[in-house]
Order: sequence, then structure tokens, then C-alpha cells
Amino acid sequence: MTGVVLGLLTILTLDVNSDVHKTTEEPINPGSPGNNFYLIGVGRADCTGPVADVPLMGYANPDQSAGGIHTRLFSRAFIVDDGSKRVVFVSAEIGMVSQRLRLEVLKALEVKYGTLYRQDNVVLSGTHTHSGPAGYFQYTLFMITSKGYIKPSIQAIVAGIVKSIDEAHKSMRPGRIFLNKGNVVDSNYNRSPHSYLNNPEEERKRYKTNTDEQIVSLKFTDLDGDGMGIFSWFAVHPVSMNYTNRMVNSDNLGYASYLFEQEKNIGSLPGEGPFVAAFPTSNSGDASPNTRGPYCVNTWEKCDYINSSCPIGGTKMCVAFGPGKDMFESTRIIGESIYKKAKELYGSAQQEIYGSLHTAHQWVNMTDVTVLINSTHSGKTCKPALGHSFAAGTIDGGGDLNFTQGAIEGDPFWDGIRDAILGKPSKEVEDCQNPKPILFSTGEMNWPLPWHPEIVDVQMITIGSVAIVAVPGEVTTMSGRRIREAVKQELEINKAFTNTEVVVTGLCNVYTHYIATYEEYQVQRYEGASTIYGPHTLSAYIQNFRGLAKAIAQGKTGEIPKGPEPPFFKDSQLFSLLAAVPVDKTPTNITFGQVLEQVNPVYKVGEVASVTFVAGNPRNSGDMRDKTFVTVEKLLTSTSTWDVVHTDASWET
Repeated sequence: MTGVVLGLLTILTLDVNSDVHKTTEEPINPGSPGNNFYLIGVGRADCTGPVADVPLMGYANPDQSAGGIHTRLFSRAFIVDDGSKRVVFVSAEIGMVSQRLRLEVLKALEVKYGTLYRQDNVVLSGTHTHSGPAGYFQYTLFMITSKGYIKPSIQAIVAGIVKSIDEAHKSMRPGRIFLNKGNVVDSNYNRSPHSYLNNPEEERKRYKTNTDEQIVSLKFTDLDGDGMGIFSWFAVHPVSMNYTNRMVNSDNLGYASYLFEQEKNIGSLPGEGPFVAAFPTSNSGDASPNTRGPYCVNTWEKCDYINSSCPIGGTKMCVAFGPGKDMFESTRIIGESIYKKAKELYGSAQQEIYGSLHTAHQWVNMTDVTVLINSTHSGKTCKPALGHSFAAGTIDGGGDLNFTQGAIEGDPFWDGIRDAILGKPSKEVEDCQNPKPILFSTGEMNWPLPWHPEIVDVQMITIGSVAIVAVPGEVTTMSGRRIREAVKQELEINKAFTNTEVVVTGLCNVYTHYIATYEEYQVQRYEGASTIYGPHTLSAYIQNFRGLAKAIAQGKTGEIPKGPEPPFFKDSQLFSLLAAVPVDKTPTNITFGQVLEQVNPVYKVGEVASVTFVAGNPRNSGDMRDKTFVTVEKLLTSTSTWDVVHTDASWET
């Protein structure tokens, strides 16, 4: 988080290529109304962008730049058609979906498919890996922490998402959907228990844990019962790979996908084969995979409970640890735990999903929502702002400066610097955001472009009795529970729906930081300080999602107001702070590809094989999607041929 603060203060002191074809294709009728099946398609595509010298998206540190690749990043999609309506859900292994990214994807889909895939029936979700290339935002705050707008990054993600939808579209055939759910234990840890405890006691007593351990799976099969794919939602932050990591990778949720797909696509390399296994995130805002909890790394004592800081060194010394001996093993342990439960649910899934599809979407100005609290009181959302505790970071990655979580008062030193460079926040915003001490009043900052979005997507799709709520941010545990409860209640009024399973999926469509409960907001730990639209943010989202659910239940989605459209800034308006890639040169008398340090002739099982050779900067390689920087080949003595056993998408490389 230090990079955020210093970057923001410093910057202000300075004055899809593809074959396109239109289609008027009508949704294919899967059969008569009596047929209990859908048309289903699943798809997967590489969305890996630059793997060197670009910032990684997640820890908001511009200096954490990519220095290689551990695993590739994939976009996974499913399409379901009931004969009259069609829905698309995409889970991409990226930090989050930005507004710019969504608008680019929808534009590309319109060129290829006309009105078949639209803003109301396409949900885009990011897994929230913190180890993917950055640079795909159009708002100033995110461009600063990403070193600007990085065209190769967004081009790779857009192309990968669109291709995953293409693959799902081409693979559509009659099939069935089954729902199953269970609990994954010892795989998430509430990193802000002090905030959670501020929620009403009677509400907390309804739940056994302070994180959501539930995993919800949708199993897709064809009519012969052969597996097509599985999408499983689980609440955990993909931060097993910590802030020291510089290798592009999909983290714990991606490893779960890797294991499931490798098991089902026998004989295929990673990213190949027909079976698709996705693990979208859910209400993971305060759910860390670092299950051993936080310690002061300089004394190995427990961190301060309220502020997550240490007597010597402050928040930077307070670090949470995963279950493994290092971040790679922790990623493997958490990912494997999630995969094993999903595999169990896949094998035992019997509850078949029936019924029609529905879609609902609306753009909302989140800075101006009046929330009805009760019959006599109302509240209002605010222009976006980030609090002092935002700069403190979390136990998964703390800031370098003297900020702490739980700050409900400003700091004269930092407030003075803020006022001198940015100007003092207005009284209106301070009053609205109270008790948040404002560090950056981003809603009042518009140079060179707005710093945060005002217009956000609220969206919901239903598949039979399953409702998928697409939330444009990071939802805390209790916030997610409240959203699920409210949507279920609204859908089941007058028995329009029964036995509804509501799935909250986060990091969708546009990124708006965190969504904490009103009570958690009062504590002002990181999640509350990062709830940018003020203390009534969650209530505003619940109110809007209730509206969508009501329209679906009453069959009136066509009457939902479209809402104000978000801006789409021209490329010429966006900026880049990324240094130009240097021209590749070799030392005298050395050629590209020349081996400097050869592999050993023999290795023992478990040893690391390494080779040193002369290569260029991967940024000069162009689009490397569906390719690999490295292969590991095995000599087949029976045929004297070499067989590729690993690529750069493999966990082993």
C-alpha cells in the first residue's frame, strides 16, 4: 500500500484483432417445454498478458512488477440457453474486472454476435489473483498504481475472455445442470475479526464461523451424463502468493482449477481438453487464505488485535502466514483443499436444476443513492473516498508508512500533505463518509480523469432456482450473507421462486473496492476504509439487488430503467507511466538461445532442474497467448521421439 500513497502524492506534483462476423442467430430451442434440459456450452481460453516488467494487480504496489511466469492465466465461461433466453458467466483469472475491460468485451461480442450477448446476460467476474498483469483500468487511481494504461495487458484479457465465450458458444449441446454444496474447512481466515464482531450479536449467532466456509457448485453434463464442467464459488482471497512474489500465476483458486482439469482432461497439457473447471470467488472481502494468522515477524509475537500492528515496525511487521512452509506450498495446500471438496460435490451432485432463465441489469450512480433504513429514517451514499486505514493495508500485505488499521481520526502530518497537494475534502464529503477520516477524496478528484467510477453495474441472472448476484466489488463475509438473504426473500415473495440458492459472486463488471456492513464500517479497518461510497454502501446495493430480484420474480425485467451509462474514455485520454521496453541485445560473441549453464545429466526425484541461457525480454515477444515460453520434453525410447510433458502453464515450471 505504500506504493499507493507515495504514487498518488507524487503524480499530482507533475503537471481485438480477430476474424469478425455478424450473426443473427436465434437461440436454439432445446426442445418442447416438457424437456428437462438446457443447451449448455463451456469454454476456456488463455488470457495471460505481459509476464515481465509490468506491475502485478492486487497489492497496489507499482514496484511489484512481473519477473516471469509460474502458471498461465485462463478465462473460463459457461453458456446456458433455455430455448428463449441465454446467459453467459465468465470467471477470468485476473485481479478483478474493470469497467473499461467489460465495455471492451461487450463491444467485441456485439461485433461478432450482434445482440445475442449483451450487458444484461453476460456476467464477467475476476478470481482476484494478485499475481496477474495490471494496466486495464480507465480511472486515475488504478492507473497510478498500475503505471498507467497498458495496452498489451487489456488486449490479452479481452481476447481471452471473448475466446472463452467463443469456445463455449461452439460447444453448446443439450445437457443438464446439477447443484451441490458443502463446506471447505481450514481454508479461509477472517483477517478483520474485530470488524466482524461489531455486527449485531443476534446476527452473528446465526452462523458458526466468521468466514463463509460454504462452497456452491454447478455441475454441467451432456444428456449421456458425461461431464462438461463445474463452476464452484468459494470465499477466499487468492493471496497465498504474497506481496514479494513476482511470478505471474493464478494463485489458490487457479490451482484448484488446474488440479480438476488435469484430472478430467487425461493426457492433455494444462489449458487443453474439453472439461472446464472454474472457481469464481464469492464474499471473500475479509477472508484470507493465511490460516495461521498474523504475527510480528521481528518478534514472533501476536499482532495487536484491533490495529494489526506491532510495537516495533508497525503494520509492515504484522504478517499473516499460510499453512505451508512457503507461499508456493501454501498455494498448493489451499487450492488442493478447495479442489478436493469440489471433486466430492461433483461426484455426489443429484439436485437437478430446472426452470427458465432470467437476466436483469441496471447502471446506477452509486454516489447518489437514497437508502430507506426504516419507515422514518433514510441514508445516502457518498462521493467516493478512501480512509487512512486504506494506506495501512492488511495482514496479507501491510503498508510501509505509519498508518494503522482502525483509524477513526486523521493524522495531522498526512492530512497536511494531502491538503497542500490535493486540497482539503469538502465538508459535505467528510460528513457523508463519517466516521471515516479521509485520506483521498477521490470523488472530488478529476485530473487528468476521474479517480473512481460513479456509474456501476448491478446485475443478476437466474438459472432455474439458482440466482447469481454479480457484485461490483469485494464483499465481506457478513455483507455477502445479507445480500443472499435479501435476494432470496425478494425472489420467493408470492412463491415466484422456491428453494432458491443465491450465489454471491464478487469482483464483477466494474471494480469499486470493498463493501463492508454499516457496523464494520464504523470500525474503519482496511475493508471499511476501502468502502468508497460511505457507510450506506451495502444498504444501497441490497436495495438495488432487491429491485432486480423483484423485477425477475414479477416478470417485469423489461421495465427496469437502464440508468446512466458509464463513460468510455478514448485511448488518447489515458496515460502510461510504464518505461518503454528496451531493445534486446546480446553480449559480444554471444547469441540468443546460447546455453550458459547446462542442465545436469541426471537428477533425483524432487530435485529442481535448471538451465541458464541467453534470451530477450518477454515483453518483446508480442502476444504469447496459447503459446509457451518453455517446454519440458521426455524422450520416448520406444519411438525415439520427444513428448512435451510440461509447458509454462504447468505447476512444475
